[in-house]
Formats: sequence, C-alpha cells, structure tokens
Amino acid sequence: MRLTVISSLDALCRQQACDMLAAAYPEAVLMLHDLLEDGLLVCRTVRPGVPPRRGETRLEHPCPSCAIRLDIVPAVQHARDAGVEHLILGLPPALPAAAVVGALRSGARRSLVLHAVVLACSPSAVEDQVWDRHTLFESGYLALPDDERTPGEFLMEELASIDTVLLADPDVVSADPPASARGLQLLRELAPHARITDRAPEVDILQQDVTAPPSRADPYESSAGAASASPFTTIIHQVHRPLHPERFHHALRSLAQGCCRLRGQLWMAPAPECRILLRGAGPRIWLENVGPWPAYLGAPSGVSAAKDTNASVRAVADAGHPSTVISATGEDLDAVEITRLLTDCQLTDAEMKSGLTALADPFGLHTTHDIDSRRTS
Repeated sequence: MRLTVISSLDALCRQQACDMLAAAYPEAVLMLHDLLEDGLLVCRTVRPGVPPRRGETRLEHPCPSCAIRLDIVPAVQHARDAGVEHLILGLPPALPAAAVVGALRSGARRSLVLHAVVLACSPSAVEDQVWDRHTLFESGYLALPDDERTPGEFLMEELASIDTVLLADPDVVSADPPASARGLQLLRELAPHARITDRAPEVDILQQDVTAPPSRADPYESSAGAASASPFTTIIHQVHRPLHPERFHHALRSLAQGCCRLRGQLWMAPAPECRILLRGAGPRIWLENVGPWPAYLGAPSGVSAAKDTNASVRAVADAGHPSTVISATGEDLDAVEITRLLTDCQLTDAEMKSGLTALADPFGLHTTHDIDSRRTS
C-alpha cells in the first residue's frame, strides 16, 4: 500500500491539502484524524464511491503518542490489510508526521510504501506562526492544555523531517501577497531539502519502504514561483574552546533576537564532558544536556547526530568531539557580528588554566534535562 502522510498546524490547511490530494489521486482512500477535548479521537474515512465513515475512540490518556499507538497506526494497518492501494492520511493538527512514520516502521508486519510526507501550511501565516509566543493550546491549534509546544516549535521540527511542503491558503481572510512572498522565502530557507509546491500532482517524491531505515529527500526546485532575493539567510559558525557560561548567557539574547531558528551543539565550561544541544524556534530558546560527547564513549560519528535535526550543523560538527557549532537562521543576519559574539564567549588562556567547572552556571547544565527559556523582549 502506498501511504501519503499529511501533517499541519491547523485543520483548515490540512483539509485544503487533503482535498487537493484527493482530487489529484481519485483512486486513493482519504483518512482524517482529529484529536478533540477530553481525549476524543475522531476518524473519518472517505472511499471512492462509498459513503463516508466516521468512528470515535476515547483515549484514556489524551496525548499524541497514545493517539498514534492506539488508533492511527492500527487504522493504517487495517487499511493495508483490507487491500487499500493508496491511503492519504491526514493527521490531527500539530501531531508530528515523524512520530507516525517511526511507529509504522517499528510496527508494520508487511511493508508500506511511503509515497510522501507532506506539511500543509499557509505561506502568508508561516512567519506569524514561527514568532507566536503562545502554546499550541493557547493559540487554538490544539485541544490539549498540557502541551507546552509553541507553533514555531512544531513547524521547525516538521520542516526538518518532511520531504514536501504543500502550500494551502484557505479563504478565511483576505489574501496578503507580501506576507505570502516572505513566507515562501522563509520556507525555502528553513527547508532547503524539501519540494515546495502548490500543485498536488507533484506530491510524488518517495517510493520508500516504510519498514526500511529513513533516507533524506533530495533537493527539488520549487514549483511555486521562481526564487527571488530573500532577506532570510542561515549562518553557521564553529568555535573550538569551551564557552564561558555567563558571557554566553548574555550573548544568547543578542544572538537570538534576529533569529527565527537556532540549532547547534555547545561546549560549555561548567559541564565540559557533556554535549549541550541548543534549540530556538521564534520566541522560544532551550538547552538540553544529552550526556557525554560521543567521542568520549567511542561511538561512531553518526551517533553524535542522532538527536540533531539540522543537517548543516551535523556536517560541520567534528565526529562527536567537543566543539561549539551554531546554525542561525533569520532576516539580514550579520555574519561578522555573530562570529564576534561567539568568539568573545570562548574561555581565555587564563580561564582555561584556572579550571572549567568552577565558573558560575546560569543554565544549570550539570543534569541531563531540558532547560527552557522564553524571551520576553
């Protein structure tokens, strides 16, 4: 069975994308899932020439992982066993496509052919969504108040894992051509590996066995219009000395102000033996201590990139050895200023001689956990 997976931040974009794909592939079965309040998961199935079917499942624990494990994956497997040749799977808003594909890889008894993994989004809304300071629940995208993710976090993770962006602009508000143009430029910068298109018949990229290990999609030329000079750029910089925690704490505010996305690994003086991941999505920045550097454990270089979703950072990182590598994406970034900020954060010769772990640690990096910080300025 061929499988097309569609993720989205909002239901209107997902519905438009599903309608476009259903029209492009009229023989396909369309299956839509929605996770509502109190853990009610609604599944609607539309088969060609058959009245639509609707089913409900009440989840004891209303979270995306339970929805995937208890309903979405079994529904896909049931469709495959029933002889469906092509399934278009519309996921609940804000549910990660990578989690569904991963669950299918681990649980499929017979192979599924991955037709495409698609993010449906509105280019005119994407910049506002990236900079939205509220949670998914507060912004009305998700019915689960305990989910602390922001819209920008969801978009960044999806853009790193999908192979196609299908542009959808529901006619809810008046068209905003300048916002759409900027949104398209931003999408190209954030997902250079993905095909960006507004034509559903072009969503035909992968022919990949879902039970096989994942492979990266090749770059494709966007069909949504010729690229113009973009204000958005990505700058990558690496330094080879540990960072002074307080100087980096101050520099991080300046670094993040103009960046809609930050990715990287940090070599921090208070915890020099540990690899610290840096993540930033719009107004949210967080650090995570993921334990010893892979090179200290004798692990192969690929292990060091296991939790790093940014390929450009992985390419610069030195096979799991300690170093700081930061990838910053934003508007009109100054590469010289970013280089200066990070260089000034390195320990001096005198500080290196005095010891690394005695410095004050404003981040609390000694434990293996997330350190969450929201910018307020």
